[in-house]
Amino acid sequence: MRRDTADYRRLFLEDVPLLDVRAPVEFAEGAFPQAVNRPLLTDAERHAVGIRYKSHGQDAAIALGYELVSPEEKARRVALWLDFARAHPEGVLYCFRGGLRSRLTQQMLREAGMDYPRVIGGYKALRRFALDSLARQSGEVALWVVAGRTGSGKTPFIRSLSRYLDLEGLAHHKGSAFGRRALPQPPQIGIDNALSIGLMKLLAAASAPVVVEDESRAVGSREITMPFWNAMSTAPVVVLEQPFAARVEQSLNNYVLDLFGEFRALNTGKDVAFAAFSSHLRESLARIERRLGGARYRHVAGLLDGALDAFGTKGDVDGFRELIALLLRDYYDPMYDHQIGKKADRIRFRGEPDAVRAYLEARLAGGVS
Repeated sequence: MRRDTADYRRLFLEDVPLLDVRAPVEFAEGAFPQAVNRPLLTDAERHAVGIRYKSHGQDAAIALGYELVSPEEKARRVALWLDFARAHPEGVLYCFRGGLRSRLTQQMLREAGMDYPRVIGGYKALRRFALDSLARQSGEVALWVVAGRTGSGKTPFIRSLSRYLDLEGLAHHKGSAFGRRALPQPPQIGIDNALSIGLMKLLAAASAPVVVEDESRAVGSREITMPFWNAMSTAPVVVLEQPFAARVEQSLNNYVLDLFGEFRALNTGKDVAFAAFSSHLRESLARIERRLGGARYRHVAGLLDGALDAFGTKGDVDGFRELIALLLRDYYDPMYDHQIGKKADRIRFRGEPDAVRAYLEARLAGGVS
């Protein structure tokens, strides 16, 4: 029989499967990457039991919980926990504080013939450990920042390196006005948790530097947590350079073809997917209307309408190339020039992908300062 655990670091480093028995609403607010939600109580049941607990105490709350959950439903929930425990014999379970709900879950599993350990302190203690680790390790890690104009392929580039953190991947956003994806971003808490665990694993493996992509602190509607952002703000920078035509093609793939593929994957019909995709692009363009100015915005909006029409009726993407080239040249490049100018004293190298990769990998391996 395995014991209950407070070895939070091991749980994260070893990707120990986590059985989260909190209510669905709690899980939706933030969880850990390796957690699966199999709640002890539904949201409504948890709300009712919480009210009873405050007014009449723990015993009355437990009694109400048993009243609300029929024997058949209890058996169904226990069966789900058993399925998880059998599939993940190395796993552990937790509730919010590691108290009543996780102990009740343990008790019902034990009655069904399964001893399964819990996390001492529950989700709250795990979360506190993750945040404290992120704050501490953000001050310890040596970061390198990859900058470059829009369409330079920074994200696939860093993913080709040996040690990196993909901030846009964690935030599920491409980091610009057109960076929203077909599915919404995860909650901020989940992003913080995933960043902490990712950094923890990298530093446990080696003390070598880690590469990140140049980002604003806000990535879509989410933020890079302040200790890590402070580390990024003082880190040395390398600049990835690509020809303009290659940047247009990269942007076409990122913001049009890949995005449309995401909408196709979410919808049963091509027409439904195309309507959602078109609305998505128009909303993204509207986000920069003020910066473009009235006349230029109307011109760009007309190009977008024409590009969507040609793509929807004939599969022709040339209209998007024209639109992308205009936005890169007249909107994104001037903005990039302004931002990179603020980092001029931190730039250590610039070049095309192969040269930048060789430069960075030498430093990630610890061979060159």
